Amino acid sequence: MLTGLKYFSIPPIPVVHSVFYKIHIGVREMWHGFTRIFWYTPLFQSRLEEPAPNLYLYGGMPFILGSVRIRLGKGCRVGGGLMNIGGRTTGTQVPLLEVGDNVDLGWNAALMVGTKIRIGNNVRLAEGTFLAGYSGHSMDAEARARGEGDAEETIGDIVLEDDVWIATRVTVLSGVTIGRGTIVGTGSVVTKDLPPFVLAAGNPARIIRKLNPGLEADSAA
Repeated sequence: MLTGLKYFSIPPIPVVHSVFYKIHIGVREMWHGFTRIFWYTPLFQSRLEEPAPNLYLYGGMPFILGSVRIRLGKGCRVGGGLMNIGGRTTGTQVPLLEVGDNVDLGWNAALMVGTKIRIGNNVRLAEGTFLAGYSGHSMDAEARARGEGDAEETIGDIVLEDDVWIATRVTVLSGVTIGRGTIVGTGSVVTKDLPPFVLAAGNPARIIRKLNPGLEADSAA
């Protein structure tokens, strides 16, 4: 009896419920647009070092953790909600996230800034990208148990040069530079520098083939 009630629902009436569905979607989109324009975007803009021209913030406001300076170029699209932007809070240097023009920062991405993350123009970060400028924990077990953070040698910059495309669920570790126009395939872990205009994939990421600058490459995903 109780199981039957748990799964009970009114059978759909296509003519009626299809109209209700369209109304539901329309109201939801209007509400999302209203909150984006009048709430999330101005709040996020106030957190930047200076306002970013033509910023499109969708899905809510990114979660910002710790002390981090943020600079965004013009025409960026930022997936909010589950997106994390974190800065290492110890030491005297304030970490910097510097993003160029026409950049996509995808939904559910995590940009953890150890010292600096620099993202060039026309870069695409797909859903679930993890830029790990620091780990947040010590490599030493006793220090980690005491709650101590990273050692200085495990923290570093991450540089994504112009026109880089990072596919879904890619992890890029600290100290890595990815050259201009390079594509990193889905689920890869980038532990070392990658040169310009290559397709790389795997764990750890390795070069699959070279790309022709200015020509469309096959999908990395």
